[in-house]
Amino acid sequence: MNKLSSLCVYCGSGPGTDPAFEQAAFDLGKAMAGADIRLVYGGGNTGLMGTVARAVIDHGGKVTGIIPEFLKDREVMLKNADDMIVVPDMHTRKQLMFDRSDAFVALPGGVGTLEELVEQLTWSQLGQHTKPILIADIGGFWRPLLTLFAHMRNFEFIRDGFEVNYLVAEKTDDILPMLEARLRRHASEAGNAAITEKL
Repeated sequence: MNKLSSLCVYCGSGPGTDPAFEQAAFDLGKAMAGADIRLVYGGGNTGLMGTVARAVIDHGGKVTGIIPEFLKDREVMLKNADDMIVVPDMHTRKQLMFDRSDAFVALPGGVGTLEELVEQLTWSQLGQHTKPILIADIGGFWRPLLTLFAHMRNFEFIRDGFEVNYLVAEKTDDILPMLEARLRRHASEAGNAAITEKL
């Protein structure tokens, strides 16, 4: 697969203090709608979650929201998503978000966003998937995490053969092109591996 058709966006259920965060969420949602890329996200209508989802919908795109029953009120479930799935727990939510997505982006957010991002990085590190993962480092928000990853490498807790694979974009405009380039590269590598296997 070398075409991005669905993108899981992890982000905060609050807006954060920097207006650049909401602008990035809006711009990403608008770009996704324009590229006919379905948004897969946590189903809420507040904070950056709501901003990216409404931007997709307002510009003619498609949205799949996946929300646990217990968060329907707290995160104010988005009513006008064309596909809203209510699940019993967080584990089911995360698995469905994974299953329905071609790639993952982490916009700024809190511990929930961090946990979802790190889980995908862990699954990738352990060889459970090759879907692209991108950290949207808007305004340097994720820089402390990137520094922590470097710290882990320095102490060889991230070591050769167990690399953590992710992309980093500082500008919203770079997110979709970077993901699509990575998907094309994966498709090319898979094709070459298949040819080699036949030989």
